[in-house]
Amino acid sequence: MAMMVSTKQLTMIQAITDAMRVMLKEREEVIIFGEDVGKSGGVFRATEGLQREFGEERVFDTPLSESGIIGTAIGMAINGMLPIAEIQFFGFIYPAYEQIMTHAVRMRYRSLGTFTVPLVIRAPYGAGVHAPEIHSDSAEALFTHMPGIKVVCPSNPFDAKGLLIASIEDPDPVLFLEPLRAYRSVRGEVPEGKYTVEIGKGKKVKEGKDVTVIAWGAMMAVAMKASEEAEKKGISCDVIDLRTLYPIDKDIIAESVQKTGRCVIVHEAHATGGVGNDIVSIINDTSFLYMKAPIERVTGPDVHVPLFALENHYLPTPARVMEAIEKVINF
Repeated sequence: MAMMVSTKQLTMIQAITDAMRVMLKEREEVIIFGEDVGKSGGVFRATEGLQREFGEERVFDTPLSESGIIGTAIGMAINGMLPIAEIQFFGFIYPAYEQIMTHAVRMRYRSLGTFTVPLVIRAPYGAGVHAPEIHSDSAEALFTHMPGIKVVCPSNPFDAKGLLIASIEDPDPVLFLEPLRAYRSVRGEVPEGKYTVEIGKGKKVKEGKDVTVIAWGAMMAVAMKASEEAEKKGISCDVIDLRTLYPIDKDIIAESVQKTGRCVIVHEAHATGGVGNDIVSIINDTSFLYMKAPIERVTGPDVHVPLFALENHYLPTPARVMEAIEKVINF
């Protein structure tokens, strides 16, 4: 007889907080730090109440120094801690890039497996919340070509909690991207207590036969709205949530496009150098002879994320995704 698991309706930000609370209770090595994460609970309140519950030695504020935050976290991880370092906005991570690229991702290789870096870097990312400059970047592709790190990006509360717990337990560095627009706009049933979602595995969220639509993070809502519009026109969409951007689940992509023969990829990062290009390469390597139309990408343009008035013109929309779906169908 299956045991009933109690669930709660949570937003994504609540699910993320819950994941950290679960692991703080279970593992005394877990430690959380970053700018304003302690007393105030973070700019988005992701760590709200955790310092009060677990003390200042385990949840604490740092100076405004991203390279210092990550450099410190690497040292802690090498020496047996399980640090969760928050970068307040993903666009602030650039000063820490050197620490990640030069040290965090190479330590296992450099030490011939003697040392690992079980570090989680949490970073809110993406546009759509009318934030100032450098607060809305989608620079995930800077990290998806780094051997030694995993890049995770959930789209809903259930996956956010399960993937964050899996990331904390992973023996190597994980960049955990949290889509800003989905923090409080998406709610879902989340099991209480501990569970994990496997890193590196995508999820099919809608079954279809005519076209594959691939997205992640906040773009999942856009992809789903477009697929619902497509259904009204008699077009059936296979919709895939990648969930992990590195390593990408090649099998779920190949299985889907070999069935549909058509593919639309949606991401808000720039077109040039985006993760979508890697997905095109995967399809070319695994499924080229199955394709009935060229692959379409719906992305942000190759410009900096604009300020408030023009932000909505930058982001992919359901209408743009629908145009791409019709283009591959009518090719």
